[in-house]
Amino acid sequence: MPAYHSTFAVDQTNDRLVGNFVLLPLNSKYRGPAYPANSDYDIIDECIDLFRANSFFKNFEIKSPADRVLIYGILFINDCLSNLKSNTSQSEAIKILTNIALDNIKVPGSPGFQLNSVYNIPTNDHNQVELLTSYIQQFRQELAMRLLERIYTDSKDHPSKFWLAFTRRRFMNKSL
Repeated sequence: MPAYHSTFAVDQTNDRLVGNFVLLPLNSKYRGPAYPANSDYDIIDECIDLFRANSFFKNFEIKSPADRVLIYGILFINDCLSNLKSNTSQSEAIKILTNIALDNIKVPGSPGFQLNSVYNIPTNDHNQVELLTSYIQQFRQELAMRLLERIYTDSKDHPSKFWLAFTRRRFMNKSL
């Protein structure tokens, strides 16, 4: 069974590319360079929906630039889940994931970025690097908050065990 790929079509003329990372529209409450999405379903919802299914795959064939955003989102979700414990309340989880989303943002080409083989390094233009950094920050903030909504649907006192079960899984044997 093959891995699930992104359903978002990338328009090379309208969508912005930084290196080979596409800046897809987001439905976000946070300030950043992402355009508002045309529908209720955006790449963040797709990352959350496909996380558990794609967590089992060690290999992932990239078919479009949107798949690179999906890879980053899945790895970020894995990072978020690995920082939560089974007795973490929702208010504590908000603090933890907000710190994770805002701290230590690495972009392709920066030292310590684990996925330099998957992503092209942005051009030496400082504006391109700043644009990508602010997009990734906005993406991570929105993804962390939507993930918390899904994890704490049943109880505000502890996260869902069906989500925390995936903390040991490593998508593509990588982590952020």
